[in-house]
Amino acid sequence: MSAVLPALLKALGQLGDRRILAVVAKSVVLTLAVFVVAGAGLFLLLEEARQWIGWAPIHGATVILTALVTLLAAWLLFRVVAMAVLQFFADEVVAAVEVRHYPALAASAQRLPLRREIAIALRGLVRALGYNLLAVPVAAVTAFTGIGPALVFLAVNAVLLGRELTDMAWLRHCRGTEQATPVGAGERFLMGAAIAGLMLVPVIGLIAPVLGAAAGSHLVLRRIEAEGQA
Repeated sequence: MSAVLPALLKALGQLGDRRILAVVAKSVVLTLAVFVVAGAGLFLLLEEARQWIGWAPIHGATVILTALVTLLAAWLLFRVVAMAVLQFFADEVVAAVEVRHYPALAASAQRLPLRREIAIALRGLVRALGYNLLAVPVAAVTAFTGIGPALVFLAVNAVLLGRELTDMAWLRHCRGTEQATPVGAGERFLMGAAIAGLMLVPVIGLIAPVLGAAAGSHLVLRRIEAEGQA
């Protein structure tokens, strides 16, 4: 588990890499664009509904309601959307880490075809939504503690993120044995928890997925290098 902090520090140290910065820019723009488009669609839908029922309590009510719902959705779904978007650029992050820190492994890596990247992104999206929905009853039971629901969702997303962020590198080297990841469950959980926490911090949350992808790459690649699995 001690490998998690060094992996995060190495990933942080590479944030200035042009290839990593390019992924940050693309993923942030696309993630925000998803919410902007969704907000615009919601506005049109609410405006149509308002006109149909003839409801107009205050001037600009539709704009206010749209803004509130969009902000709430962004707060609740940011992790899910950001990770789905990152899947399309995951190869670029992993490749940047390989070239800089693991050049011998870079030569043996297999780039994932777009069709598989889309399938992985959709699978991760469904898994994230499903696990979080299953966690709702547990969170409701612990609501009386005040902090219980937050801890429940943090734990669930730590598990999900730990898996997704290490799979990004492992899938380039696994040669079909996807379930045999060399990174232990404890390390995946700790790294997932760290990234899940960072994603809650304003501004930093925007770059946290890319930071996690780079850190997850280090956890996987150092194990492959040490065990001679490449």
